[in-house]
Amino acid sequence: MRGRFVTFEGIDGAGKSTHLDWFVGTLRRRGLDVVQTREPGGSPLAESLRELLLHREMPIDTELLLMFAARRDHLDRLIRPTLADGRWVVCDRFTDSTYAYQGAGRGASSERIEWLEAWIHGDLQPDRTYLFDLDPALAARRRSSARAPDRFEAEELAFFERVRAGYRLRAQADPERFVVLDGERPIPEIRVILEQDIATIWNT
Repeated sequence: MRGRFVTFEGIDGAGKSTHLDWFVGTLRRRGLDVVQTREPGGSPLAESLRELLLHREMPIDTELLLMFAARRDHLDRLIRPTLADGRWVVCDRFTDSTYAYQGAGRGASSERIEWLEAWIHGDLQPDRTYLFDLDPALAARRRSSARAPDRFEAEELAFFERVRAGYRLRAQADPERFVVLDGERPIPEIRVILEQDIATIWNT
């Protein structure tokens, strides 16, 4: 039986990273074999491309192609083999981020993203996606107190408003896959929702 594929999504500062380690630990405490990974990244080549993507300015078409190049290597070297072994994969970002950031945020053609998605992983989608939704102004305040920004985190507020709108459209189009979480809710409340979803959806 193929393992489960779970993704965490949201604008930078929305809170997904706060819960991701805890979520993986919760699954492991339930006896599941879980691999935690991230995008862009997750394999040696993809991690090298991540450095370029986060810190080098480039045209949007180049950015889009590098994102999918990193994703292809990540899929081939980590995600697909892990799922084939019956293990779980929990990934910090996946293709929904590409639709939101490169598509809604930067204006890349949705048709191009769809074509690349179909080519790279048309047969594989996450089983569940947790989308952390937060007002971009509040997310910006959180980011400013956390770390030095990369070139995505340093974008203006209007960019993140477009990205948030892009994420919401993705969630509306696939409500069975997405669980939308209010990033303003207290951490314990969000974790209760996550635990309930694990128990009711996957019977773990």
